[in-house]
Amino acid sequence: MDGVDVAVADLRIVGGTVDLVPRGHLELPYPHELRAALLAALPPNGCSAEQLCKLDTAVGQAFASASQHALATVADGRADLVASLGQTVYHWVEGDRALGTLQLGQPAWIAEATGLPVVSDLRTRDVAAGGHGAPLAGVLDRLWLHDSAANSGETTAALNLGGIANITVVPPSRPALAFDTGPGNALLDAAARMISGGVWHQDVDGDLAAQGTVRGDLLDVLLADSYYALTPPKSTGKEHFHLDHLVAARATVPHVSGPDLLATLVELTAATVADACRAHGVTRVVASGGGTRNPTLMAALARRVAPATVVTSDEVGLPASAKESYLTALLGFLTWSGAPANTSGTTGSRGPRLLGSITPGAQPLRLPEPAKTEVTRLRVADLESVGEPCARA
Repeated sequence: MDGVDVAVADLRIVGGTVDLVPRGHLELPYPHELRAALLAALPPNGCSAEQLCKLDTAVGQAFASASQHALATVADGRADLVASLGQTVYHWVEGDRALGTLQLGQPAWIAEATGLPVVSDLRTRDVAAGGHGAPLAGVLDRLWLHDSAANSGETTAALNLGGIANITVVPPSRPALAFDTGPGNALLDAAARMISGGVWHQDVDGDLAAQGTVRGDLLDVLLADSYYALTPPKSTGKEHFHLDHLVAARATVPHVSGPDLLATLVELTAATVADACRAHGVTRVVASGGGTRNPTLMAALARRVAPATVVTSDEVGLPASAKESYLTALLGFLTWSGAPANTSGTTGSRGPRLLGSITPGAQPLRLPEPAKTEVTRLRVADLESVGEPCARA
């Protein structure tokens, strides 16, 4: 909830391959009041219908402003559609089933500001089809990394270190599997706010965690959470891993200092990611997301997953800070092209589905001819190698 990540991509489908040309990306902070209101609306706090309405409008307006800015400064004033993953405020999971999910950011504001059609609400159809609606990163990861896994014989895990950490396991000769491993930055950020009285929103560069010592007693309590024992596919969110969860765990052990608390939470994220990777024979981890900017976390992760190797997605073609934005562009483009954007292996759904809803722009809605072949591969390319793309998102 730091702000709005925006990316511009040129995309086309040739045979069963999607060519994706990254054109640039931006990170734009939320207005301070909006960010504070979003954090205040998260569980275990309550949230009224009035608050949800106001937040849905304010986030939609922030997305609209970000889209206008990216359209003017990155896309040279030209795009065919906008895709919006939305701001998640609640992900309803009971046991091993997802029952609903809620993302804010009313797409009509984006359509009104840009004049472009908007593909949004990308998770709900998958949930309705029996899936978890998350992590949708599995869609990009399986298309992008399958060839390299098959050619190298390595099992690769694409790791996203957001508020919640998730991996997509891409084996050489089996279907991909994607699931949330547990907290990424969510508890780290909650702890930073707690020990600073709300002054800090995060432990910048993991500096405070680097000064602390991992408390084994607290780590054992945190690792005993029942979520980690669930069988994938599975998903979770801040409605489970929130401040009260942290306070309850901390209360079971003797006093824990701020640096030790953050060091222990870094180890929790690294340990739960590594355990998930080890359980599926992962030999290479391709990391992305905000957590890759935390050198203390990345060092703990590298130590925990060894002898598997860790690289960032920058090293294999997609900026680590913008991979989720390019994922969103891909999801919107697949829907726009009439191609399913999920698989049962990555979310647990009953089968492939067209995802999302489309809000028309200023002109009558004209969709392209649906894709005639199944999409099985993603190539991250440059414009010179692909020629003229069929859509810009």
